[in-house]
Amino acid sequence: MDLANQARIKELADEYGKNDLVVILGGAGAESSGIAAETVSNGDPSYAGPLAGVQLGLEPYHILEPVVKQDCDPKVYEEQVGMMEMVLDVDAIIKEVSTIRSQYSATGRATGSEEGR
Repeated sequence: MDLANQARIKELADEYGKNDLVVILGGAGAESSGIAAETVSNGDPSYAGPLAGVQLGLEPYHILEPVVKQDCDPKVYEEQVGMMEMVLDVDAIIKEVSTIRSQYSATGRATGSEEGR
């Protein structure tokens, strides 16, 4: 996750509170999605950005998770995400983000990884 996105997420968490904010990720790989998920929940693991050492406890979800997909307009989802869903390792991405979410987020919910798969 780039430094500008880290700064923006920190600003939003400060402005709206951690309990009213969810982060939707869209990375193409399980590892990169996991790092981004860890960054918004437990702090930047590279200690390079604004979230270094900042444990926001936010709940990260990936756009490919069924719980996110069901809340999207189906036509928009298909246009914007459909191709990704066909070519990426969806199960690995969901497993990685769900593991991070249950490990570090404030609620510890793993919701979405086992739904609809």
